[in-house]
Amino acid sequence: MDAENVDRAVERGEDLGPLMGVLIGVKDNICTVDMPSTGGSRILEGYRPAFDATAVKRLRENGAIIVGKTNMDEFGMGSSTEGSAFQVTTNPWDVSRVPGGSSGGSAAAVSARQCVVSLGSDTGGSVRQPAAFCGVVGMKPTYGRVSRYGLMAYASSLDVIGCFGSSVTDTAILLKTISGHDRFDSTSSKHDVPNYVADLASLDCLESKPLTGLRVGVIQETLGEGVDRGVISAVNAAASHLECLGSVVTEVSLPSFDLGLPAYYILASSEASSNLSRYDGVRYGSQVAADELGSLYGDSRAKGFGGEVKMRILMGTYALSAGYYDAYYKRAQQVRTLVQKSFKDALEKNDILISPAAPSVAYKIGEKTNDPLAMYAGDIMTVNVNLAGLPALVVPCGFVEGGSTSLPVGLQIIGPAFTEEKLLRVGHVFEQTLQNHTFVPPVLSEDAPLI
Repeated sequence: MDAENVDRAVERGEDLGPLMGVLIGVKDNICTVDMPSTGGSRILEGYRPAFDATAVKRLRENGAIIVGKTNMDEFGMGSSTEGSAFQVTTNPWDVSRVPGGSSGGSAAAVSARQCVVSLGSDTGGSVRQPAAFCGVVGMKPTYGRVSRYGLMAYASSLDVIGCFGSSVTDTAILLKTISGHDRFDSTSSKHDVPNYVADLASLDCLESKPLTGLRVGVIQETLGEGVDRGVISAVNAAASHLECLGSVVTEVSLPSFDLGLPAYYILASSEASSNLSRYDGVRYGSQVAADELGSLYGDSRAKGFGGEVKMRILMGTYALSAGYYDAYYKRAQQVRTLVQKSFKDALEKNDILISPAAPSVAYKIGEKTNDPLAMYAGDIMTVNVNLAGLPALVVPCGFVEGGSTSLPVGLQIIGPAFTEEKLLRVGHVFEQTLQNHTFVPPVLSEDAPLI
């Protein structure tokens, strides 16, 4: 239908916008009126929403063609896309490895050139970590920059809709299209949306020092114990490259950085325990026949939800229960305040902060499925940004040898709230001036057959 509408517009000589005819993938937890939207869960198997999410509606209005829904960890709860109720998504760089998660399907689709750009969602790093694993650009906007209307809620105070592209410019075009206030979302911001694309077009990347005077802070806590040496080496090389472009690079310390991970999982699980109560088998989704309402609820959820979702609902319910609220949820909120202050202080002295997007490159499928704590630890680089509500951009910055092939490393660039244009500008200059790196999976190279 989208393609037919574009064809008719072309015949009439109309220009629908910068995404006219562009093929776009949409993560399966973002509602689309004419396609199943399952959130990667059996409890919503076959569900077709009666409306488009605001982000999807804006894409269609600008001539985009939604080619399909992308796989994900169930309800966004996972870091590898192994947690989907339907199938495991593989990484185009090495099909024995994960693409990251929970937006792994969206990242892999762009990396494999199955679509030009795609939408994902980011609650604790679900756009940025898969972007790093798949060697593509990933943008997590400021909380409120993009409407959440039509996004299946996981943790409402943390969720954002984000963008994937094979270049910073493509990502900027997508972000510009979906950003802006929405009356259907009370948390969406009324901040003006800059023309990101025009801003990038005005840059002269051929200048000898195009980033002269930019103050860059390297987060100390992200380059220590637990981070692969190859990742550290690639990020240090990226910092040196920023210096060559004229930036002033210094190290900064975020004292509360390590506290963010446990606080995030308490807060996210607590919000999930409330948000997922709507999936009861009564109004929509799969239903298990039962004689009593309590049994209908329990049996439908037992059959429909996967193990990870059940575990996080239980964790969140426990953290919110009488006698434990102060010890867990309230304390996690206090840590969130510390994280926000820590970033505020660091960004008063620096224009941007940088870190790895993940402590390792893409790992083998099945490697961490039986060790949830190890899986959770993979989010340590990204969750603090969500707790603070800040924007962050991930761009590929190098490679680490991963057996039969080299695997991409992602550089995370963090800025103050509503400074996406600054992050895109830095990312674009970095991307255009990075030498001797081509971030195209080997299977798509000129010497290999297309998949």
